[in-house]
Parts: sequence; structure tokens; C-alpha cells
Amino acid sequence: MVLLSRSSFYFPPDDMLLRHRLLSLHSFATSFAASPPAPRPSTASFRRSLSLSARLKPANSPPPKRSAAARPPAADELVRTALFVPPGVPREEVTPDMLLSGSNIVLGPYAGHAQIKQVEFVKSSARARDCPKDDRPEFAILGRSNVGKSSLINALVRKKEFALTSKKPGKTQLINHFLINKSWYIVDLPGYGFANASQSARTDWSSFTKGYFLNRDTLVAVMLLIDASIPPQQIDLDCANWLGRNNIGMTFVFTKCDKMKGGKGTRPEENIKQFQDLISKYYKEPPPWIMTSSITGLGRDELLLHMSQLRNYWDNNELD
Repeated sequence: MVLLSRSSFYFPPDDMLLRHRLLSLHSFATSFAASPPAPRPSTASFRRSLSLSARLKPANSPPPKRSAAARPPAADELVRTALFVPPGVPREEVTPDMLLSGSNIVLGPYAGHAQIKQVEFVKSSARARDCPKDDRPEFAILGRSNVGKSSLINALVRKKEFALTSKKPGKTQLINHFLINKSWYIVDLPGYGFANASQSARTDWSSFTKGYFLNRDTLVAVMLLIDASIPPQQIDLDCANWLGRNNIGMTFVFTKCDKMKGGKGTRPEENIKQFQDLISKYYKEPPPWIMTSSITGLGRDELLLHMSQLRNYWDNNELD
């Protein structure tokens, strides 16, 4: 595995934009071995298509061998192999200006209207089978308790306290559906890993939440929130691996990118790089990821654009 640094590649004048984009990722993007583009999936396998750039590595697969005299990959090769390339974008046609700021996400032809003009709370459900049944596409917001799920939702819809925020982790106990622009849903799921919850409560969470993931046909993708203000947590890695093994498309949304715990901890970009190094051991290609802050608004518009292209691809394939 090759880590990027400011001096890793020579960029001719025409590639200065590429250099700016890569350095904007705080020099912790990871390069991966190239693989051929996956064929465009059918509607029946849509959710699997969203993880086409996040395939799990086979168990005990050996790392690729690199010759000591091998030259580093060209800049355009790096763009095609280190980024999440969405459906509808051939890897060979990726250009630097297609990269969303603060992420590894390429913007493709399915990106469209991303502004939230109307939002309403629809219902809370204690069981997956009680969720709305109107076939609108939805994005699940998932993460460890106190990772900032409600704060992110409030930032996305630009309504303070629209989704309940609390100083007490584990406050969200139900599946909450919010209807966006009368056309799609944001789904706030209970946080996992709340140590003070009873064993029975943690068991119930696991069973009904996993049932939601496995049986919800309208689920476009999971936004898996990771706290960037602290070092990587094993429970987050375990959750990501479970989603990957079950072919559920996901995006890593790094929260609290404006914070550093106690003033003495590691910086958010260092924690993100550590998480990416750990997750790269299990994935052949990098899943999509993006940096956010509900305080400064970092990543809000970019995340909505990413969600729009996944949603529009889902809509188009459902209509075919």
C-alpha cells in the first residue's frame, strides 16, 4: 500500500488542478490497485451497484507485489484507482474537476437537484415492517451513539432541532422517517454501541436494525457516520464490514471534522487516515467517504450532491 505525500508525484502545469484537489484531502488519500470497471448492474442488483467501488477483499488475500524499481503510478491512474467512481462514469474518463471537495467522490452524470426545500417528519417505527410503504427511495443515517447523527440531519435540512439532539447518547430508539421534497426519505436509525443500554435493548437494536437493512427494498444507501475527532473504533469497523458482507451500499461520513478532543488528541485528518488504513485491509477498492462538520457546514452541499446522484440513478433504473 502506497501512501501519498506532497512530493509523491510530479504535476506538470496542466495538472495543477489535480494537485490542488489531491492536497485538499489533507494528503491522506490511499492509492489502490487498479481493477477493471464493473458492468452496469440491472435494477434487481441496484444496491450492490452502489458498492461497486467498495468490494470486500477475499479472506487472506495477499497484498499486491511491487517491484523496488517500479515507478509510481501516473497522476491520471491515481485518480482512476483511489476514488469512488459512481455508476455512469467510465474510469478512463474521470477528470480532476469531477472530484467533490473534501472527499474521494467523483461527481457523475446522475447528479442533479440537491437542494432541500421541504422537509417533514412522517413517522417513527419500532419495527422494519412498520416503516412507510410508498416506494420512495431512502438513505439511512447510521452511526455510533453520540456520533452526531441528529446534528448532521439538522444541518442537511437547515432546521435547528428538527431531528432530536440530546446530551444523552442513545436517545434515538426508533426508526424515524423524514420526507424530503415530497420525493425521498432521510431515515434516522438508533445509534449503536451505547454502553449504558441494557443487554436486552442492545439485542433488540441489533435484530430490528439488521432486519431493516436486509429487507428494505427502497434503501438506496447507508450513510455510516464516523467520529473524526477520536481514533478509529472497532465497533465502527465491525459495522462497516457487516454492511459490506451483505452487499449494502454505504458512504463513510466523517463527522466533527472541526474538533480535536481535549486539545491534546490527534487531529481529525489523522484519525480519518488511520480509519482508511484499517478499512483498506478489507476492501479491494475504497468506499466513498466525505468530511463534514455540523458546526461549520463543511461537506453539507457535497454530501447532498453525492446523495442526489445515487438517488437519481436509483430512480432511473426503477423506471426502466
